[in-house]
Amino acid sequence: MPFDIYDFTSLTQWIDTSLKNAMSPFWTTVTEMVIVGVLFLLFYAVIGLFLVYAERKVCAFLQNRLGPNRLGPYGIFQTIADLIKLLFKELIPIKNADSFLFNLAPYIVIIVNFMVLAAIPFGKGLHAIDFNIGVFYVIAVSSMSVIGVLLAGWSSNSKYSLLGAMRSGAMIVSYELSIGLSLITMVILAGSMQLSEIIEAQRTGWFIFKGHIPAFIAFIVYIIAGTAETNRGPFDLAEAESELTAGYHTEYSGIKFAFFYLAEYINMFIVASIAATVFLGGWMPFHVGAWDGFNRIMDFIPPFVWFFGKTFFVIWVIMLFKWTFPRLRIDQLLTLEWKYLLPINLVNVLVMALIVLMGWHF
Repeated sequence: MPFDIYDFTSLTQWIDTSLKNAMSPFWTTVTEMVIVGVLFLLFYAVIGLFLVYAERKVCAFLQNRLGPNRLGPYGIFQTIADLIKLLFKELIPIKNADSFLFNLAPYIVIIVNFMVLAAIPFGKGLHAIDFNIGVFYVIAVSSMSVIGVLLAGWSSNSKYSLLGAMRSGAMIVSYELSIGLSLITMVILAGSMQLSEIIEAQRTGWFIFKGHIPAFIAFIVYIIAGTAETNRGPFDLAEAESELTAGYHTEYSGIKFAFFYLAEYINMFIVASIAATVFLGGWMPFHVGAWDGFNRIMDFIPPFVWFFGKTFFVIWVIMLFKWTFPRLRIDQLLTLEWKYLLPINLVNVLVMALIVLMGWHF
């Protein structure tokens, strides 16, 4: 296929072979881990800063404002200035706080982000690790971020932080079910939990089209639940400024606050990238039946362009949610999950299983 010219497998194999020829197996592994770690650190910082800038622009557009427009062309250096400010701000000690857990919490959130990013295929052969239980791994690891949130709220010795953490815990535990069931619906269609195989199964068509109505319902539920999972509006009760100052990270300052701030945007990127991978074909190009000429043109667009294009489209939808809908109350938020989304998901899984069993999908 034409898009095999963008296969990164040969590049990664060449790097691995070159390192093995130059050093021992132990140091080869260490060097590869360092290279991957540095790349992910750079990616984390760049994507985080870009999404902060993008959200400010999206918010400004919806509110008929300009947004950042002073530092650099179109204000592109504003987020960098904010980052420098946070890096050099004083770390304020909190009286009677549990200092060990207080300092540990932001690192737990960051580490969880890196662990999930490692399993995401950015292009053909362009992923850190390809588990055969990739979907299960993503669900299991991403749910660990609530530990950092709960620790941050409890160890801060603040009633506002504790309330925000408890709200976040209730929300993440609840909406994790809908995310899991939505992904299980697509696993039934794909017949595999390995993310690379799920993408390969969409070579002849993206699952959101091949899976009929159940796939579309699973996609909608996943977007709603993913928005809640990342503590974003209209589900941002854990950080409700009008009620809890800043929620579970009220007492944090400087770089520790920056960790939580960036983690929210990286979580949004992770939710969107999983949606793009499982529902929208990941890095697979858009094909239409027997339109060979059209399909060849689509094949020449690099796979990572397809992946990031789909991911940023989902991010844009999630950003629209925040700046369009009013914040829900905590009882409304939990009612939406337990009385509506969860029953819909359970029925949807059964319908998808029936469609696959009867062979009614495309």
